[in-house]
Amino acid sequence: MLNSIICDALKIKYPIFQGGMAHIADGKLAASVSEAGGLGIISAMSESSAYLKEQIDIARSITNKPFGVNVMLMSPHTDEVAELLAREKVSVVTTGAGNPSKYMQMWNDAGIKVIPVIASVGLARMLERSGAFALIAEGGESGGHVGDTSTMALVPQIADSVNIPVIAAGGIADGRGMAAAFMLGAVAVQLGTRFLVATECSVHQNYKNKVLNAKDISTIVTGKRLGHAVRSIKTPFSRGYLKAEYSDISDEDLENLAVGALRLAAKEGDEEKGCFLAGQIAGLVCKEQTSKEIIEEICTQAEEILKEAVKWVS
Repeated sequence: MLNSIICDALKIKYPIFQGGMAHIADGKLAASVSEAGGLGIISAMSESSAYLKEQIDIARSITNKPFGVNVMLMSPHTDEVAELLAREKVSVVTTGAGNPSKYMQMWNDAGIKVIPVIASVGLARMLERSGAFALIAEGGESGGHVGDTSTMALVPQIADSVNIPVIAAGGIADGRGMAAAFMLGAVAVQLGTRFLVATECSVHQNYKNKVLNAKDISTIVTGKRLGHAVRSIKTPFSRGYLKAEYSDISDEDLENLAVGALRLAAKEGDEEKGCFLAGQIAGLVCKEQTSKEIIEEICTQAEEILKEAVKWVS
């Protein structure tokens, strides 16, 4: 069975994390992933602690296995959410869109393993010093907010620069990607796009269909002008946004164009006004499966590839 040091540390069966996708990664999806042996993650989004408590309760009603919560540090509710997580003593907190050092001591004191999502060596080193248990090195191939460095280049540089475990994310959807991540120095992988089509994922069917019908060139990056690039599937919304980005529209008006667009895609399946976040790997995702089937298929394939790797060298 495929195993790594992260499995023993987090008490999970398989070294697979499910990404904390806003408006998508709820208690039900996270619980299904954890119940299948991976690490499910609930997205706190920009919601209040009341919403998050509800999702934590849902997850705990489905599974008694470890799961995590992703905290978007730009949320106006971050302080109250951080305190709730300490009280609830969730197993893992992942963070994005900022520096979690402010909350690190509180979470560590509560016995929570803090695993920030990072896209640079400098931030990786700083967060290791701040007490991070591990790091998720996310390359620009991923869906949602992205950096400039690819997973292939980012993961080994992060792995070489810190002495804590590294989880690879971005452009991974099957066992080949997982095996490659291990060779780059990662001890686990995080997947987002593949879990969009899990049967337990409550995202609108139109969203799932966008992923299932995607090709290798189906995604687009917008938002670089504003300093926070986002990768999504090419749609009337994303093409229109990119056009506006290179017009004389003000930054404030450009920012406002995207307000609510992800929710329209995830909850309503709006193919005109919705923003369908997905990674470049979407072209490899071609079937709906349960979380258990996804995890076991990926790990079985990765294990077979790693066992046979010697055939490529002499």
